[in-house]
Amino acid sequence: MWVFLALASAFLLGLYDVSKKQALTGNAVIPVLALNTFFCSCIFLPFIILSACGALSESSGLFVPSGGWREHSLVVLKAVIVLSSWVCGYFATKHLPLTLVGPVNATRPVWTLIGSLLIFGESLNLWQWAGVAVAIFSFLGLSRTEKKEGINFRDNRWVSLLVAAALLGAVSALFDKYLMAAPENGGAGLDRLFTQGWYNFYQFWMMLAIFLLTTIYDRRARSGNKRIDTPGQEVTRLDTSFHWRWSIPLISIFLSAADFLYFYALTDSTALIAVVSMIRRSSVLVSFTFGAILFHEHNLKSKAIDLLFITISLILLFFGSLQ
Repeated sequence: MWVFLALASAFLLGLYDVSKKQALTGNAVIPVLALNTFFCSCIFLPFIILSACGALSESSGLFVPSGGWREHSLVVLKAVIVLSSWVCGYFATKHLPLTLVGPVNATRPVWTLIGSLLIFGESLNLWQWAGVAVAIFSFLGLSRTEKKEGINFRDNRWVSLLVAAALLGAVSALFDKYLMAAPENGGAGLDRLFTQGWYNFYQFWMMLAIFLLTTIYDRRARSGNKRIDTPGQEVTRLDTSFHWRWSIPLISIFLSAADFLYFYALTDSTALIAVVSMIRRSSVLVSFTFGAILFHEHNLKSKAIDLLFITISLILLFFGSLQ
């Protein structure tokens, strides 16, 4: 059962990436991201309210427990990390091919593993070191492939944001390890649904503040441009052009459903976290396929070879986790 749930989560995660690309193409990033956080918070807010009112019992799979100042402060910190990753990732997704974004995101388990080595002092076995080496090789392969499309990994700001999003995603995964671990094991012992529900709620208010600030800045920039006639003195304006698309709410729906199935799979006592994590990263196959078919992206043969090496890297990491 948990394998089916992991596969469904991976498929939905791939659709999340596709919906995100579709929503961001020719659209401003900040409004789309603001709406995404709004819809995500709306999905979980009813469960938070019903749990607080006693309408949902603690035995319910949708019950969200209450927390104190310490628990909420930790969730706020997680919201900051996740939102930072999203901001970087959304800008990168808008300006880069989906067939590049997917494979780079698929390397997140590698960075998480390296973070565990540096932060938690965990040791890597031969399989895991081999997985890290293959992942680095595949990353270099992606760099060579994207040069054919005029994308230089060294000085392209969107690639830098994409890498930053992947690294912040790894930081979030490492922080999750602390949040979910039992107190006797040195963790915070937070409930999974409490974490997922409240960090989405806090993200919305953070993103709302960013949206209002960027809107005010853009209006001042527009009025400033009207008053300045000297060339070279125009005020920098943000891209705030927004067009509604039904793919925007689909971002939130697919992401929330994918995360819910992921957490639900982990509640199975027979579930293997290494297998679940690897299956979840297979979402890159969905986003890569749609990038080729729906967005008609180029250099697919070279990218497919790079994706193959990334898959091999994940398999090596999987076997290493079973040792």
